[in-house]
Amino acid sequence: MEAILTDCVQNSLRHFMFKNAIFLCERLCAEFPSEVNLRLLAACYLQNNQAYSAYHILKGTQTAQSRYLFAISCFQMDLLSEAETALCPANEPGGEIPNGAAGHYLLGLIYRYTDRKKSAIHHFRLALSIDPLLWAAYEELCVLAAAEEATVVFGEAAALCVQKQYLHYGLASPNLHMSSEDYNSVSSQNFGSEDVSLRQLKHTQGNNLRDIPCNYHGAAVLSGPASQPQSGGPSNMSFYNTPSPMTSQLSGVAPPPLCRNVQPNGSNLHTVNTDVSPKSVVNSTIQAPRRKFVDEGKLRKISGRLFSDSGPRRSTRLTGDAGANTNANTTVIAGNGTNSSSKYLGSSKFSTVTPRTVTVRKGQSWANENIEEGIRSDAFDDARANMTSKSTSSFPSGDIRSLDQDGETVPVGGVVISGSKVISGASEVLGLLRTLGEGYRLSCLYRCQDALDTYLRLPHTHYNTSWVLSQVGKAHFELVDYLEADRAFSLARRVSHHSLEGMDIYSTVLYHLKEDMKLSYLVQELISTDRLAPQSWCAMGNCYSLQKDHETALKNFQRSVQLNSRFAYAHTLCGHEYVALEDFENGIKSYQNALRIDSRHYNAWYGLGMIFLRQEKFEFSEHHFRMAFQINPRSSVIMSYLGTALHALKKSEDAIKIMDRAILADRKNPLPMYQKANILMSLEKFDDALEVLEQLKEYAPRESSVYALMGKIYKRHNMHEKAMLHFGIALDLKPSATDVATIKAAIEKLHVPDELEDNL
Repeated sequence: MEAILTDCVQNSLRHFMFKNAIFLCERLCAEFPSEVNLRLLAACYLQNNQAYSAYHILKGTQTAQSRYLFAISCFQMDLLSEAETALCPANEPGGEIPNGAAGHYLLGLIYRYTDRKKSAIHHFRLALSIDPLLWAAYEELCVLAAAEEATVVFGEAAALCVQKQYLHYGLASPNLHMSSEDYNSVSSQNFGSEDVSLRQLKHTQGNNLRDIPCNYHGAAVLSGPASQPQSGGPSNMSFYNTPSPMTSQLSGVAPPPLCRNVQPNGSNLHTVNTDVSPKSVVNSTIQAPRRKFVDEGKLRKISGRLFSDSGPRRSTRLTGDAGANTNANTTVIAGNGTNSSSKYLGSSKFSTVTPRTVTVRKGQSWANENIEEGIRSDAFDDARANMTSKSTSSFPSGDIRSLDQDGETVPVGGVVISGSKVISGASEVLGLLRTLGEGYRLSCLYRCQDALDTYLRLPHTHYNTSWVLSQVGKAHFELVDYLEADRAFSLARRVSHHSLEGMDIYSTVLYHLKEDMKLSYLVQELISTDRLAPQSWCAMGNCYSLQKDHETALKNFQRSVQLNSRFAYAHTLCGHEYVALEDFENGIKSYQNALRIDSRHYNAWYGLGMIFLRQEKFEFSEHHFRMAFQINPRSSVIMSYLGTALHALKKSEDAIKIMDRAILADRKNPLPMYQKANILMSLEKFDDALEVLEQLKEYAPRESSVYALMGKIYKRHNMHEKAMLHFGIALDLKPSATDVATIKAAIEKLHVPDELEDNL
């Protein structure tokens, strides 16, 4: 009877009939109340997203397999302390971490979310050393800025490890029964020092079983190799508790309609194994995307303080009356709903209404111009051949010869294959992971163009997958190439219509492009796909925020936080909306919540810096901008505001140097040029300031603030006719009402000496 019931439970799990599995397993436990059967019942509840039931069933169990499942239940219920105790019992300080690589991975997540970065890195590296194919652990190391180059991590040592696991032991899962000698030989690798990284922009489904590491490769929940846990120290992160606003919105330009004919693909189902022990699938951990890349693609208008030297008290971001979207002639929508991109994607000739144009990187190859096909040219087949041959050569020739001569056959995934096929298969897998891993690592380091070049080396079959295309879109997003990002994410939607990977970033791209109709359509698609995904509600919030309905937007972002409390991006979005509503205290709290989840979430550091800049707390502002700059040292906007804070602290020379770096980082961004001109004028270097402003006119020909500043400089030179000319041009460009009043006041005082004007 016990064997029959157990088989029925396993059969129900295999067919995803979780309710039936729970019922039968309850009968099994009633008739045969053993810990093994209770563990199977807990696994049924976990598969059915009932972690609380599994928690109560497994509480107090002592075996390694039961403790692992109990830790998973605790993790899903956000009981991290109990989860850590289950994996590392206090009475066994040197005990074995259950379930090998998956156990170390879960423990790394626990340490990460309890702000013990060193311990988290330690266990992620141990997980990778036990199982080199545990990609999720490498992703976490990239996020924590502790990943070594992928060519090393997935190199020769990893190849030897995979060979030994599959060939020497003939097991389908490399997690199990690894000897201590093999384990030590791999874990003694020298991992590189910490890199600069950002929290990965990752699809998250909330706190459910898909987010939790279980048995990798479908392995049974068995005890893995011994390893020593490392406890981390307390958190040393501190925050400044001072409220202030920072809002950045794009003005509205009606986008063209979107009519997309997309055939949805079937949903991805996780397979359940047939072993007696409970099963699960390792997936990437809960990650947090970002939104509103510091408004890098747009410029805020100078208002109220147009001629004041104390500019940092107001936002110094330039902006035009039109948003980042181009004029109506630049985009043509084909009848099938795809963008006829040949009209505009090859050039950067956009409307001059905006001071900053969004350009497409020249030389960036997109496979076929036919976006509907969504596949890249076969020119990348050569790259695949080179990658495969290179990765194969990393294996020691002696080992390969000996294994081939032996003619071994091993069972892998239920199929018996020869040893030579295992070697070639491992070579291909590791070669693929090297390319994917290096691209992802570079993306986390904000070396986005290098990351794009790395992804282009992928074979087209892998390049045209939702994950890779989403990473490409995110890289273009960080490079402020919003049109290219839109294309990449659109391709990702066509390839995997059901995937939510990167859709929160895609909604932000559409937000910056002012594509309100496309954004509304995307929201409807995401909500219909999964209304319990935080990405769906982030997109919904972006849609309302674009319409200036900040209260409704805030409710949607709060719903996203409710669905996944570890979603740092959603906390930052809440901060943006609180600031827009001038609820600065809650805005500060939201930014700090995001940083508690992910200390490398540079958008939150930037938001805090903007708040302190607006409040004239310039030392705090400089600190937070520097933190953001350390995380993302290639952002022109972050450097611009850091220079503004330095200038406010009377560090003008340092401010000019950082402004020069910002200009070199992105010559299309007029903000650092305008700020540099302001600094030069305050230093009474009028000729240099005029030279910078003349260059700025080429990039922002319709920005009234540029002409107004030039008018002020000409007035200081007593060149009243030129000053009047530029004041007039500034008025003709239809600035805001506040700017109009300021410019008219300057015209009235045109012939008043500066000394007398200062006393008025």
